Order: sequence, then C-alpha cells, then structure tokens
Amino acid sequence: MKNLRLYDMSIFIIMASLAACGLIYEYLLSHYAGRILGAMEIAVYTIIGIMIVSMGIGAFLARLIRCPFTAFVALEVGIAVLGASSVLVIGGCFALSQLFPEILIQTFGLPDEWTPRGGMIEWAETFARLTPYLMAALLGMMIGMEIPLIARVRQHLYQAYLEHNTGTIYGMDYIGAGVGAALWVMFMLSMDVSTSASLTASVNLLMGLFFLLCFRKYIRFFKLFIVLHVLVAAFVLVLFSYGSDWESSMEDMLYTDHVVYRLNTPYQHLVLTERLVSAERPKVLSLYINGHTQFASNDEHIYHSMLVYPALAASARHEKLLLVGGGDGLALRDMLRWNPEQITVLELDAEMIRFFSQPMRVEGEVINQPLLALNEYSFSDPRVNVIINDAFSAVDDLIRQGEVFDSIIVDLPDPSHPDLNKLYSTRFYAKLKLLLAGDGALVVQSTSPYHAKNTFLCIAKTMQHAGFSSVEQYHHNVPSFGEWGWSIAVNQGQAARQRLAQLKHMPIEDAWLGKDKMLSAFVFSKHYYDDVNAIKVNRLGSGVAYQYHQNDWRKTQGVYWVEK
Repeated sequence: MKNLRLYDMSIFIIMASLAACGLIYEYLLSHYAGRILGAMEIAVYTIIGIMIVSMGIGAFLARLIRCPFTAFVALEVGIAVLGASSVLVIGGCFALSQLFPEILIQTFGLPDEWTPRGGMIEWAETFARLTPYLMAALLGMMIGMEIPLIARVRQHLYQAYLEHNTGTIYGMDYIGAGVGAALWVMFMLSMDVSTSASLTASVNLLMGLFFLLCFRKYIRFFKLFIVLHVLVAAFVLVLFSYGSDWESSMEDMLYTDHVVYRLNTPYQHLVLTERLVSAERPKVLSLYINGHTQFASNDEHIYHSMLVYPALAASARHEKLLLVGGGDGLALRDMLRWNPEQITVLELDAEMIRFFSQPMRVEGEVINQPLLALNEYSFSDPRVNVIINDAFSAVDDLIRQGEVFDSIIVDLPDPSHPDLNKLYSTRFYAKLKLLLAGDGALVVQSTSPYHAKNTFLCIAKTMQHAGFSSVEQYHHNVPSFGEWGWSIAVNQGQAARQRLAQLKHMPIEDAWLGKDKMLSAFVFSKHYYDDVNAIKVNRLGSGVAYQYHQNDWRKTQGVYWVEK
C-alpha cells in the first residue's frame, strides 16, 4: 500500500506537470502562429480549437496501445522533440516559401523585377500557412493520449477497478493546466518563443525520465529509452542555446528590410526594420506589430498630420489634451507642437512606452536612438502624463475624476481582435463624449476607407449613435498603408469641416499639410455613402466592427474597387 501511495504521488506530479506543458504548447503555438500569419485573433482560436479536437482523437487512439507504460515514455520523448522544434519547423517553412521565388529567379535567369507567382509558389505559401495548424494537430493528438494512458497505468498498479480514477486524474490535469496558464502569463509571454518551447519540452523529457525510473520494471527497452532521453536532451539543449537565433534569422526573411531589433511584450511582438535608400537620405525605419505595419519613418508624418491637425485646428482651445493609444510617441510629438499645458496618454503596453521613451542599449549601442529622435523625445516632456491601463477602464477613472479635455486623439490599432472591438463601440465613444469639452473635437483613426469600407463606415455610424452632434470622415493616401481614413466628431456647434473652412490661416505651421489639402480630404466619390444605411452600429459585445474588419480585409485581399 505504501508503494502504491508513492506511485500515486509520482503519477499526480507527472500528470500536473504535463498538463501545464500541454496548455503552454496551446498558447505558444497560437501566439506564434498569430505573429507569423499576421492574423492573431483567427490563429489563436483556430489553433486552440484544432488542439482540443486533436486531443479527443488522441484519446481514442490510445485505446489501440497495448502497453501503457512503454507507450507513455515513448510519447513524452516524441512530444519533447515535436514541442521543442515546432516553432523552428513553422518558421523554416515560411522562410523557404519566401525564398522560393528568389531561387527560381536565380535558377532560370528571370528579370529581378519579375516575381514568380501562382503554381508551385502558391502551393508552397499555402503549405507554409498550414504548418502551424499541422503542428497543433500533431501535438494535440499526442497530448490527448496522455490521460488515457495514465489512467490505464494507475488501474494496472492497483489491479482493481478504481471508482474515481478518471476524476482524480482530470482533477490533477486541470490544476496543472492552471499552473501552466499562470506561468505563461507571468513569465513566458514576454520570452522568446523558441526558448519557451525548449523549456517546456525539457519538462516533458524530465517527466518522461521520471516515469521511466519509477516504473522501469513495467517498461520494455529500458536501455534504449535511456539513450533516447540523452539524445533528445542534447537536441533540446541545442535548440535552447541556438534556436532563438535561428528563429530570428528565419523571421528576418519575412521582412523586405533588414531587421534591427525585435521585442516581445506581454501584449504584442514588435519588429523594427531599416532600409538604406541612398547615402544622402536617412535610413527608413519601419515598425511592425504582430506582423502588421505600424509606421514607416519616410511617410509617418502624413498619417500623424492627418490624425492630429484637423482635430486640434477644429478645437477652440488646446490647453488640455487626451491621447488614447499612440505608444510610439509620434502623435504625441505633433500634439506638443500646439503648446498645450498638459497631455494625458492612455496606453496599455508599458514596455512599448519604454521602447519609445528610454534608451535601450544592445552591445553598447542605443538601438532605439533613431526612434527617440523621430518622436523628438516626446515622452520626456514634463507636460506629458502617461497612464498605463486598458483604455476602456482608464476613461472611467478620468470621468470619475471630472476630467474634461479640449481635444481627444484616438490612435488605436484597427478592430482586428475581439478585445479591440470594445474600443470601437458605442459605449466607449459615449465615455469619450463625456470627456470632450463642448467646443472641442475628437478624432479616431478609422482604418482604410477602400480596403475596409464597411469597417470605416461602421466606425462613424457608431460614433453618431454615441450622441456626438456631428461626425464626419476624411481620407488620404499614406504610401506605407495605402488609402487611409479618420473620423472626426464634435459635441456641439459647427461641424469640424465648417470650422476648418473658416480658418484664415493655419494655426500651427505644418511642413506637409495645408488648408486646401486638409479640406479636400473630406471629399469622397459620388456614391461612396449610398449603402451606409445597411451598416450596423457596433455595440459593446456585438463584435460588429471586428466582423466587418475580418470580412473586409479577407474579401479584398489588397484590391479595392473604384465606384463609378
């Protein structure tokens, strides 16, 4: 009986540890797939769904195994190999699919300006995009076999039917999964994915070895498994030591320009690239967040002038301003040119703020020095007050404090994730309306009016429903993004466009934006708004803006139609 209790304790420790590993693999694969596919929300839910279904299939397949002891050890060795290498396999497939056209150009002497498309190129790209889901299915199937095998092991040890066997094992599994979730959130989310995968795989290997030693008398091929554990341990150690560099090198192939720096935060993956255009011009810096372009230094002034200038020019005063988002400090830079007394910034990601406000040294070099110069050290200005919090909750605090702002700039990512949808809802805009002075103006970046027309129209319609007296939209081409749009609202009085039209001169000189250009941005094609009545309002919890955004970008795939 004493030995059985020791066996039980060993099994429970093993089961809880492996459950933690299983959940970390789910999060890790979905997180990495979202980053590399550039579709975080789809990847997260699809990967988790595939893994859950695959775990069910694995549980059925476990019934075909004769010896649960030997199979369990082999299973953990396999999970360790696949888990440690999955990120590199996915990254390698993507890198090869990117290199494939180049290889064909060099092999067949094709013109450099002609990029091969279709056929095998398309097949390779499709296969690369499917590899995260294939890895999820394989890992999920193997993880799903663990509980049935452990249940049979425990049943065999007791040589009797155990009434609560399944419930006890599942209890340890759920507890272990909770520990895994906590480890992911607290430590591994900001860690390099290859390092996280190697650490998790090492736990699988360690638990497999622990099981091997505890139940060696029931396991065949004991010596062979010892050798396998040593070889796989060496394999995992190599991946732990060099996997991060290999993964980074493969990720670099996904970007046209040279990758200078990458940063994992609890909320997003930042990649900074640079391109040397000519000796006479500064390098072009581009920032990508989760695979999406955030800005390029050669044309960001167009975007930020169009974002900031109309709202501030349409506001009666500029003493007290609010910026929602804008963690790169570029909108803040332009707002400071209006000489305000105070600017409050609401930003969720503290690490992004640090990246754009404090020197970060890598091997003695300040890697973000060009970015600090680009935003003109805006976060160092004593008039700037940064609040690190989710904007949806942070505005509640400002309302309770009785704050009122002369102008509000909303520079948030597109509603490409369910969590972002709430920041484009009637509830959120109604909160902002309470914070806006009666003679002020509010502007919201509103995605592309052509590539995501329904989303663009939905944002303005939602703002109107929140109670603003006037909501108008304008647009302009930003080469890095294409045609882009903004929505501007006022609480009372003349509409923003009327206020701008009455300006006798530009209040603050802008090197790029003039009055005529600003007013012309409010002009759309003749029939652009014909279907606006069919557009739904985005209410809190409805997911309308998110669904419009998903459908718009999936449908157009970079192509837009010009209305006649």
